[in-house]
Amino acid sequence: MNQEILNFSQMNAEPAWLSDLRQEAAAAFDKLELPNIERVKINRWGLDQLTIDQTQEIGAVPAFTELPNHPLLVQVGTQTVLEQISPALADQGVIFTDFATALTEIPELVEKHLGSVVPFFESQLTAANAATFNSGLVLYVPDGVEISEPIEAILMQEGGSTVPFNKHLLIIAGKNAKVDYLERLETTGDQTARATANLIVEVIAQAGAQVKFAALDQLGENVTASIIRRGLIGDNATIDWSVGVMNDGNVVADFDSDLKGNGAHSQIKVVGISTGRQTQGVDTRVTNFGLNSAGHILQNGVILDRGTLTFNAIGHIIKGAKNADAQQSSHVLMLSDKGRGDANPILLIDENDVTAGHAASVGQIDEEDLFYLQSRGLDEDMAKRLVIRGFLSSVVSEIPVKAVRHEFIETIERKLGM
Repeated sequence: MNQEILNFSQMNAEPAWLSDLRQEAAAAFDKLELPNIERVKINRWGLDQLTIDQTQEIGAVPAFTELPNHPLLVQVGTQTVLEQISPALADQGVIFTDFATALTEIPELVEKHLGSVVPFFESQLTAANAATFNSGLVLYVPDGVEISEPIEAILMQEGGSTVPFNKHLLIIAGKNAKVDYLERLETTGDQTARATANLIVEVIAQAGAQVKFAALDQLGENVTASIIRRGLIGDNATIDWSVGVMNDGNVVADFDSDLKGNGAHSQIKVVGISTGRQTQGVDTRVTNFGLNSAGHILQNGVILDRGTLTFNAIGHIIKGAKNADAQQSSHVLMLSDKGRGDANPILLIDENDVTAGHAASVGQIDEEDLFYLQSRGLDEDMAKRLVIRGFLSSVVSEIPVKAVRHEFIETIERKLGM
């Protein structure tokens, strides 16, 4: 029995099933290993911890100069400081709230789906998250409900706090539901304290559901993080991911789609920038289980200074997934000869009647592109800027909120020192 975790459960009046799950995960933790991420060594990163804590309630809510009209949830540390959802969506049964509130509003759904996509016994990181997550959120869209406006979550890590940024997020899209979800991870204030983060996002797209998931990750230099986002996709359902890995600290990320249903579909688009001496390792995987399922991966990254960026793309077609399609493309642009970039394609095919392909490269900016732009009157810096922006534009264009698209571009230019 882990008394610290039990105290947390009792203090937050968690149901018995969740308290028991936390204890089971804590007991499994010591028997599990850290995940093996090709060419990224995380053994000394300090992520293998079972520490649970929560931040104090915030007296002064952060000022928002202009609140958007779409549904929005803001958390600072473990505290939820803002929730807004229209009465019309609430009347249709849409739930968008923090994890603790969801436990009282839709307890059966939370119990049914928590850990159904990312089992806690998968690795030390998943067990640690199940045992020690201290906040999170739940988005539930009932069958047949189509939401035309984006749903946005802003999750802020306090730069001066050592409280682990451990969150569990659960998104459930019912049959034939449709939703665009935007997630933003940020570090706020002075980064005076070292902290770890362990985030797991589980997305369930039931038959016929359409989910567009966009994320902009900007955790600070003080944060060492593991971020796992995984989708379970039913018959003729879709999850399309667009993720910007723009953190300043060391990060390992795992973005996966399990195409369980026949006709299931998923696109995973990732862009990343590594600068300074940071290390970022991204495992992206699509597994085809269903007939006529299709999964495509596109990853583009840029490296400056002594940064390290690793893209591992894994496509796996399971035996019996006839007419499945698995395509992947990973490219890394080196802007420094002192950094390190890897793009590793992996295809595992257990069925004959399928299509699959991959492409990967690590290299410098194409001199012909620069020459062409400079021949049109642009100076070298502006030419490089345009080439890099075009290289990363495949993800930027998929962000559902215009203001965030601009912020994304500003983040890219800040990271690149432009």
